[in-house]
Amino acid sequence: MYSQGLIGADGTTDEDEAFLQHFQSRIDAEQKIEPNDAMPEGYRRTLIRQISQHAHSEIVGMLPEGNWISRAPTLRRKAALLAKVQDEGGHGLYLYAAAETLGISREEMTEQLLTGAAKYSSIFNYPTPTWADIGAIGWLVDGAAIMNQIPLCRCSFGPYARAMIRICKEESFHQRQGYEIMLTLCSGTPEQKQLAQDSLDRWWWPSLMMFGPHDSDSTHSDQSMAWKIKRFSNDELRQKFIDATVPQAEFLGIKMPDPDLEWSEKRGSYDHGPIDWDEFWRVVKGGGKCSKDRISDRQAAWDNGAWVREAALAYADKVRARQATAAPTPVAAE
Repeated sequence: MYSQGLIGADGTTDEDEAFLQHFQSRIDAEQKIEPNDAMPEGYRRTLIRQISQHAHSEIVGMLPEGNWISRAPTLRRKAALLAKVQDEGGHGLYLYAAAETLGISREEMTEQLLTGAAKYSSIFNYPTPTWADIGAIGWLVDGAAIMNQIPLCRCSFGPYARAMIRICKEESFHQRQGYEIMLTLCSGTPEQKQLAQDSLDRWWWPSLMMFGPHDSDSTHSDQSMAWKIKRFSNDELRQKFIDATVPQAEFLGIKMPDPDLEWSEKRGSYDHGPIDWDEFWRVVKGGGKCSKDRISDRQAAWDNGAWVREAALAYADKVRARQATAAPTPVAAE
């Protein structure tokens, strides 16, 4: 999912060869890099870009699902969806905190998002017209995210890797929740099963695009894999996702919207049809149906929360002033 965070990344670095070789030897030895460790600036910039855009994706990802909390069909569904949206807000906070250890402020990251300097996953620029879309998001979008995120638990940067352990556990629950919604719809009336089929038709191809461009077009993947920020290529992860998901659709009794999809005995994997990369780049560059709404909603949330941030800063200033003027505690005589 967050391979898209490497689009436009700048992995160039100017350190001398001895420094770079020593750093690479630590990476090759599977040592975790911590915030105060010496690191190439290209490594730092790449991590800031990927982690911050991962965080933006978690926060923006709350929006399409949040719209359905009040419209979920039962109280149980409302409570489960509310819990999922809260989880995603927590994921964003973990990730912003991890990025801050690299020397960037949360305010700067938010400004980059709102001005378009930073992106978020293109998948969240698609609308959710029916309840079945919430199921498809959990099953497909969170399923694709898990494929991307489990290797990140072994990312070379310590704070990112540690944050991902809890995130992956919660994302796994979200994926099961989405699949259960799809299973319920597919076990219901013909109209309900058709809703599930329609949502699969809408979300299948965008879910495949979440893994980012083909390896031949992903110019920054090689360096990120050498630094062990990434562990697998875009196409490898996409193939693993397809191979895991097609049998699930068959169990549901709904059909993948790909006439070229077929099992290859020779490869032991599914072959699939061509991905519409023109659509991918159009959506990444802000041309999605919900692109403007997502940024507008995020801007409104940032503006409306200004008083909370200001109040917290004012309180912190008062505490520091009180501590500075407090009389020292007398030392008891021996």
